[in-house]
Amino acid sequence: MKFKLTSGLIFCLILGIALLAAVEVSFGADDAHGGDAHHGHGVDGAKLPIWSIIPFVGILLSIAIFPLVLDSHFLVHHGGKMSLIWALAFAIPYLIAFQGEAFYDILHIYLIDYIPFIILLWGLFTVAGGILVRGTLRGTPLVNTLLLLIGTAIASWVGTTGASMLLIRPLIRANAYRQSKVHLVIFFIFLVSNIGGSLTPLGDPPLFLGFLHNVPFFWTTTALFPHMLFISVILIVLFFVLDTFMFKREGGVVPDDGTNEPIRVDGLFNLVFLLGIVAAVLMSGSFKWGEVNIFGVHVYWQNIARDVLIVVMGLLSLRFTPFSGELRQANEFSWEPIEEVAKVFAGIFMTIIPALAILKAGENGALSGLIGAIKEPMHYFWITGILSSFLDNAPTYLTFFNTALGKLHLTEAMIPEILSGQLTGPEHLEFVKLLTAISVGAVFMGANTYIGNAPNFMVKAIAEQSGIRMPSFFGYMLWSVVILVPLFVIVTLVFL
Repeated sequence: MKFKLTSGLIFCLILGIALLAAVEVSFGADDAHGGDAHHGHGVDGAKLPIWSIIPFVGILLSIAIFPLVLDSHFLVHHGGKMSLIWALAFAIPYLIAFQGEAFYDILHIYLIDYIPFIILLWGLFTVAGGILVRGTLRGTPLVNTLLLLIGTAIASWVGTTGASMLLIRPLIRANAYRQSKVHLVIFFIFLVSNIGGSLTPLGDPPLFLGFLHNVPFFWTTTALFPHMLFISVILIVLFFVLDTFMFKREGGVVPDDGTNEPIRVDGLFNLVFLLGIVAAVLMSGSFKWGEVNIFGVHVYWQNIARDVLIVVMGLLSLRFTPFSGELRQANEFSWEPIEEVAKVFAGIFMTIIPALAILKAGENGALSGLIGAIKEPMHYFWITGILSSFLDNAPTYLTFFNTALGKLHLTEAMIPEILSGQLTGPEHLEFVKLLTAISVGAVFMGANTYIGNAPNFMVKAIAEQSGIRMPSFFGYMLWSVVILVPLFVIVTLVFL
């Protein structure tokens, strides 16, 4: 297996530095902290200055700007080095300043958030790569709309990553004869790579992070379904109208290349492994098997079992549909897209630590003015959404998830009872509204830019490899501003 372990090496290096600092703390820092230094809690966000988020802003600006001004393939070739530089720029001073508490924060975000996040992405990406849609597809407006509809419908269950990898190449192959193809990929990113993943934690990375922080698995299915259905129907109708216009402008005739291979799906046994991933995620949210203490970080055994099972499902998929096998070769499967995501997110999750801590401190933190100004669900929807457009929606969701908890003085342990209706105080009902707005904002507005959600990058790269000249970063934004932003205004007025 040729999957490079660059992100793992970054993690090990950072963790090694942190571990050295922790050893120093264990031998000599107790006195410096009044004999109370331990790894059971992190740094109080109220202690952190606003400039501590500079590495976080730096890595995100690097993701947005460097591919534009240096090299469009910058993240493929240099993403790991960039991620490592920004991660160390934060981690080393943080460990020196806060020692054991900083070590806890770093270990916590990797064990609880990053590792499960990347394992789930890897599992869905690997299994979906073993499923191949064959046959003669003709890229008519009806066929294209049907492909987008199918992708939108399955994205919540196989993940936006899985659905995108499964259907983007068939869509491109079906429209190889078309002159105008950019709109196909753009609407695909809107619907399949983002909005379609609204209904379960499997669908989109932000919702999976919410699930890891006690949001029940099926809560999003009921809470976000009206919003998802509303905007999806409008976008699909709009796409059909636009694609019909473009198709007729090109002559409205499908050329006959002499082939008429029936549509079939090969590698369907990978659905067993996909169901195994779904079962693993459901299991981790349904059982409580105790916990293991890793340097003060409490990791639940059911979560460890979930991650192991997801890896096993991925390895079984590789065993029965090997990397070098005909199915994956025909699917043009490679590790490059998931490797790029893993490398970059290793740094993002490291540098986001102070932003999360400051926001969790609420009105006691350095962003008290911002926290004070964000009050209504519509505020959370737009601030989460706008930042999700540029900062990637997974860490942005987590940031404002913690902001809402801090503002209402709630804890993660209370979330299942709040969302199930067992706790019905004013602050509990307010949290339900805020979490709905945060979830919709993060998932929907991740579609606004190429960097808003991990699959956006992957789909763009595949389209360009197939010869489609995709718009620039700001060219794509023009599409999203014209099409999506008015719809988000309507969502605000109707639902929030």
